[in-house]
Amino acid sequence: MSSREYKGKRVVIWPVYIDSRRTRGEGRKLPINQCVKAPKPEEIFKAAERAKLRPEIENKKYPKLWWEEKTRITVDKVESKLKTLRLIAKELLKLRGKVD
Repeated sequence: MSSREYKGKRVVIWPVYIDSRRTRGEGRKLPINQCVKAPKPEEIFKAAERAKLRPEIENKKYPKLWWEEKTRITVDKVESKLKTLRLIAKELLKLRGKVD
């Protein structure tokens, strides 16, 4: 399914959005203190499940880093994309044991 078909219903989450090793220019969307190092799609999937966002994994390449093999996760849209990212990042930090 293409991203255009998700408009208003689902949000596309690329691991690079919450990767603390990436710069804003490379695609990171959140401040470094809210991000984790090298998030795996499976971890993001679990974090989204814990947040009850009905995640799905798709094999697609991130346009800015098209030469790398990547996977994206789509989740239900309940808030803005940025709020959804913050929610997933918070759950991901809990999974890694970095936040109570």
